[in-house]
Amino acid sequence: MVTQGPAHPLGRLILSMGVRAFVDTNVFVHLYSSDDPAKRDVARDLLSHDDMDLVLSAQVLNEFYGAVTRKITSPLSPGDARDAVGSLAELEVVPVTRNLVVDALDAGQSYQLSRWDSLIIEAASRSGCEILFTEGLSSGVILRGVTITNPFLGQTVAEDE
Repeated sequence: MVTQGPAHPLGRLILSMGVRAFVDTNVFVHLYSSDDPAKRDVARDLLSHDDMDLVLSAQVLNEFYGAVTRKITSPLSPGDARDAVGSLAELEVVPVTRNLVVDALDAGQSYQLSRWDSLIIEAASRSGCEILFTEGLSSGVILRGVTITNPFLGQTVAEDE
């Protein structure tokens, strides 16, 4: 059985100048969870690419902490989860501002998304990301200029805005 310590499973996240990709909470949770080793491996491979600039939001950091301390089979201790949040926060973090929330609510109504999903889409769009890695939305759809990609499906992207 693979166990995770408090350190980031990649040792470090690689920052580069390349494609800007927003990473949703579920990808980071798989990285720290032993619940699905295949998804953990996909997340590790995805996040170690040196040709992407990885972006997340303050919302993702908060959701991540809740998920890894309560929702996975072998939860992290609060201290280890805090250390993991600190490691993830070394990436570019989009703040959740008043304008982002209002615009996300408008986008949520237009696209019929939950407020949480619309906050992720809006944060990805505002931060100039071309891709949103998530397993929580329909892969292949383009919303607000961001291509939704489920890295765990391995399928190609089709434009549908």
